[in-house]
Amino acid sequence: MKHRAAFLLLSFALPCLADEGMWLFDRFPQDAVKQKYGAAVSQEFLDHLRLASARIGSSSGAFVSPSGLVLTNQHVVSACLASHNTLKDGFYASSPADELRCPGLDLKVLVAMEDVTAQIPASSRKNTQQRDAAITRFRNECASTQTCELVSLYSGSRYSLYKYKRYADVRLVFAPEQQLAFFGHERDSITYLRYGLDAAFLRAYEDGKPAATPNFLRWSNADLREGDLVFASGNPQPTVRETTAAQLTFYRDTVLPLELSRLAKRIAALKEDQRIQLLQTYKSEAGKLIGLRDDRLVSRKTIFDGKIRRAVEADPKLGTEAAKVWDQVASAYKTWAPNERAYEILEADPAPGSLLFQAARAALRNQPAPAVPNVDDSLEITFLTQYLDELKTLGEHGEKEIPVKAILSGQTPQAAAEAYVRSKTVAELAKRLEPAAQRIRKKHEEIISAVEESASAQIAQYRYRLFGDAEYPDATGTARVEFGVLKSYTDRAGVNEPYAATFSGLFYRQNNQGPYQVPRRWVEARPALDPVTPLDFVSTCDIGGGEAGSPTVNTAGELVGVIFDGNLESLPNTYLYTDEQARAVHVSALGIAEALEKIYRADRLLKELGLPSRAPVNP
Repeated sequence: MKHRAAFLLLSFALPCLADEGMWLFDRFPQDAVKQKYGAAVSQEFLDHLRLASARIGSSSGAFVSPSGLVLTNQHVVSACLASHNTLKDGFYASSPADELRCPGLDLKVLVAMEDVTAQIPASSRKNTQQRDAAITRFRNECASTQTCELVSLYSGSRYSLYKYKRYADVRLVFAPEQQLAFFGHERDSITYLRYGLDAAFLRAYEDGKPAATPNFLRWSNADLREGDLVFASGNPQPTVRETTAAQLTFYRDTVLPLELSRLAKRIAALKEDQRIQLLQTYKSEAGKLIGLRDDRLVSRKTIFDGKIRRAVEADPKLGTEAAKVWDQVASAYKTWAPNERAYEILEADPAPGSLLFQAARAALRNQPAPAVPNVDDSLEITFLTQYLDELKTLGEHGEKEIPVKAILSGQTPQAAAEAYVRSKTVAELAKRLEPAAQRIRKKHEEIISAVEESASAQIAQYRYRLFGDAEYPDATGTARVEFGVLKSYTDRAGVNEPYAATFSGLFYRQNNQGPYQVPRRWVEARPALDPVTPLDFVSTCDIGGGEAGSPTVNTAGELVGVIFDGNLESLPNTYLYTDEQARAVHVSALGIAEALEKIYRADRLLKELGLPSRAPVNP
């Protein structure tokens, strides 16, 4: 009776009241979507979407013809483009013989899911050795016939065996110029309005011929309207929505401000063309911090934690002892907080930006070393100067285990950094820091890591006990389906952002400097383009990293777009979803078709997509 009361207490908080959820294909909330939107989502609809979708590395894509044609993002295939020297100018195969091989790129389609929880005894799930042995057995038995993956859900409360069909021969069919795919460059990433044609087409081959793919998504010619219900299929990277309010407070007050402070100093020391990678990281972390500093987010998490805790305490099989996990987490983070700066600098993120230090530490620890091509000595000196300055400051503030005198040898951080780089002795710096790094890592494992891992697992299992399959599990990098609506919003600066960005905006921006220049052929073809055709649009779909290239379909199952980004306000969704301002950003299928026809004159591609083509606009 108590368990039922706890469930009723919490039922109103289930995520299906908002457009929340990275749902399993075999556990989609069909009734909730029907109730909210009046749309009937059949299992046949979901199965077709799953079989038409593909995982491409850590990203996503979808078949859009019966002959193996795949739509994804241009940035997903950038390595293939670069290997063929076509990244800058783009590529179009006007005939099948012109399609270019993409070595190292493969597609995986999830063809079957099997719940195997009952075959992994509960007694073995808490025993790491027994659990790993069971997982290995499943993988080996399945791998003899196909590609398989055993997926742990709800922190081990459920296990599913995922079976994939793999396409190892993948070829490039079309990609636009880098200028259009990444329009606005880093300046516009994680923002909206966006005007990027971040789309590309591949083809899967079998036995040297285009693969037969009867499960594909038909291209939609329907207009996009605000409020349209859409569905997205992707492979979101792991989320941490079991995070407690105490953890969020720690990230907000300690971790993220420290990371941003360190990054800002490095970015300020670089030229504009050198900032790209660090600036991307900075914007991502800043977006999370902005979200966590919104009191509503942490307050919602605190309230929800409290409701779950009270439900756990009321459950006769759990009780007060089980609910103490929230206190244990809070205590661990309070104890650890004074050590976080030393941990970040010595162990978690030493020498940000320095390729030489990363390679030296990896070699020291017998780990795979990152490639270090064409090292820029001046950049390395800049990054190491700032790192040595951080180490010196740590030493001056009580971190006596850091051998600052030996590291600097009586020199300034600038002079010492120059000496390490010029004499190629960065490995010696990594070696001198290793004892201090190992000590702080061991301390982190004792105070934080063990508690964090066990707490997340316990809370996930509590929630599964309370909600069962009515709640989605945290993302695991495997196939999920989301839903949402096309919806305008007011951003954090108070600017009203429309649900769609049209071609007219693209050409408005082209008159600006730098990243807002469109290629010449786009300028020449401008009179033929429909200025009100949507190029990009936003939705409330609940997405995460790894969903680049995810197909977006309407209620008829027709393709209306492809996800390529999220806005700044969506970044805190890794902790807690909100649809007030967070948006997924999609390239519009209408915009892709407009460009294929009027800019690239891709008649063969248009015909395969079942789209009408008119006479080319350029002679």
